[in-house]
Amino acid sequence: MELRKRCRAYAEKFVEVQREDFKRLGVFGEWERPYLTMDYGYQASILRELKRFAENGIVYKGKKPVHWCPSCMTALAEAEVEYADKTSPSVYVKFQAKKLPERLENEKNLSEDIGKNISCYFVIWTTTPWTLPANLALAVGKGIAYEAIKVNWKGNEEIWFLATDLSDIFLEKLDLKKEAGSIRYAGTGDTLEGTICKHPFIERESRVFLGDHVTTEAGTGIVHIAPGHGQDDYELGLKYGLDIYNPVDDAGKFMQVVPEFAGQHVFKANDAIVELLRNNGSLLLKEDIRHSYPHCWRCKSPIIFRATEQWFASMEAGEAGEAGGLRKKSLEAIAGKVRWIPSWGKDRIYNMVQNRPDWCLSRQRAWGVPIPALKCVSCGKSVLDAGLIERLASVVEKEGADAWFGRDLSEFAPEGISCPDCGKKEFRKEEDILDVWFDSGVSFAAVLEKRENLKFPADLYLEGSDQHRGWFHSSLLASEATRSVPPYSAVLTHGFVVDGSGRKMSKSTGNVVAPQEVIGKYGAEVLRLWVAGEDYREVVRISEEILKRLSEAYRRIRNTFRFILGNLYDFDPEKDQVRYEELEELDRLTLHKLTRLTERIQAAYDDFEFHVVYHSVHNFCTVDLSAFYLDVVSDRL
Repeated sequence: MELRKRCRAYAEKFVEVQREDFKRLGVFGEWERPYLTMDYGYQASILRELKRFAENGIVYKGKKPVHWCPSCMTALAEAEVEYADKTSPSVYVKFQAKKLPERLENEKNLSEDIGKNISCYFVIWTTTPWTLPANLALAVGKGIAYEAIKVNWKGNEEIWFLATDLSDIFLEKLDLKKEAGSIRYAGTGDTLEGTICKHPFIERESRVFLGDHVTTEAGTGIVHIAPGHGQDDYELGLKYGLDIYNPVDDAGKFMQVVPEFAGQHVFKANDAIVELLRNNGSLLLKEDIRHSYPHCWRCKSPIIFRATEQWFASMEAGEAGEAGGLRKKSLEAIAGKVRWIPSWGKDRIYNMVQNRPDWCLSRQRAWGVPIPALKCVSCGKSVLDAGLIERLASVVEKEGADAWFGRDLSEFAPEGISCPDCGKKEFRKEEDILDVWFDSGVSFAAVLEKRENLKFPADLYLEGSDQHRGWFHSSLLASEATRSVPPYSAVLTHGFVVDGSGRKMSKSTGNVVAPQEVIGKYGAEVLRLWVAGEDYREVVRISEEILKRLSEAYRRIRNTFRFILGNLYDFDPEKDQVRYEELEELDRLTLHKLTRLTERIQAAYDDFEFHVVYHSVHNFCTVDLSAFYLDVVSDRL
């Protein structure tokens, strides 16, 4: 509770800082009545939206792999993952075939080799050796071509199964090549299905299955499967009834079930696992590769895929649990009900929703809105009760979400509630919080539907291009899950600010341009003009040179206004206005150009092309007015 109190004070401090900065920028807003996800009313709305999810049969608790930060010790959403380069050990490992399917054993060449006690091996490639202790299977592609190649490896004759398209590349890495007659068998992946292999260092079998995710882009065409450490592995595990096995704890260390590496952090255990493979002869090759790897957005540390018990929103369920519900409804909305600005935003978010796993709703954090679930003390079953959520929401409206953590469970639990599995009635509170993207994603319910001057759906959601997997994404899912309509009519996204050379700004590079410094030197109007004048659809450039140029443009526009207004100080439309037909030809020409400008500007605003407005106005002031019309009429004036 002390931590939550400090978090609230910290958040309030920065809300105030941001409020003052936005005021200085001249941004319009209801500054004395902002919407904040930590407001009690907003927190109550979050809980009531969770209740709707639960009532619609979308929420469930399951054990499946999620992005997990061992440093922060919490699950992460897709939008909380950043990618950065990381060096990883890339290893090729052989799994000995303990029993081949009968169709393979009957192959003439293979049966001869097996008769001579020549061992067969399936060769896999992985950049995460630490996942090998959790290996339960191997996967091959049904239609992919494979071959069994006889090689002489370190004085022993062995047969290696590899994908045909990758075998030459792999053998070359080992300074080996195919000799005449070395291909002992060739066929597609479905002929290999059912092979039983031995785990390279644990007393365990590893059966060969067919996997839709197997490709021949890299490696060997044979994938090691750890259902507790990857989404594709998990789905294959479900399909074939494998255990969702995860021997790694919250801190990213191996548990006692893997005694060889117990207590070691998985990344540090990589070297020990590679050494074990080398010593027992299972390692064929180790290389270090530099590749893009997921990192935590908060602590910037590398993360892992790890199966844990979490609360999820099903992408396949909808109201009344109709098939293909949430994903199908969301894709239909993206494709036909929302205007995307720029248009490429549609494909970007469509592909993300089409391929995303179920939404992980729970987080292991102290600061946030709780998932008010009950856990049966007897059997461990988790229960999410709609009546309890509503009762808590009513209290939270007055006291805030701290009530769940500070009050006794008896104040919220429905009378007589019992475990649906074992029937017992003793429960304890769960203390996971909701994903922050759920908090922000239900802003349509907490803000649009609650304020008399707003409406649902919104005309426009506006944010940066990273929000196709963040706020735009979670808002769409939350609205479609509970209201079957998108929360917005249009979505506008903009690029990020870079320096004049197109480089990302960073303190270490020394190329950061702070808004406060710009305002101090040029004034807020020049900064506002820069925002309006840049094409936000790509990255947005800013530099001293760009600002100087804009400052001059600002003065030209402003001086044009001053010149015109200075000559209208005593103009009275009632007495002084001249009928259009009686105007000089030059005046009529300029009014014609002004009308064309107005049409162009209105069309640009309709299309959210603000940079077109700026360039059109600047060009009109500079060319049509200052350099021509105002110059010609100055004597008359």
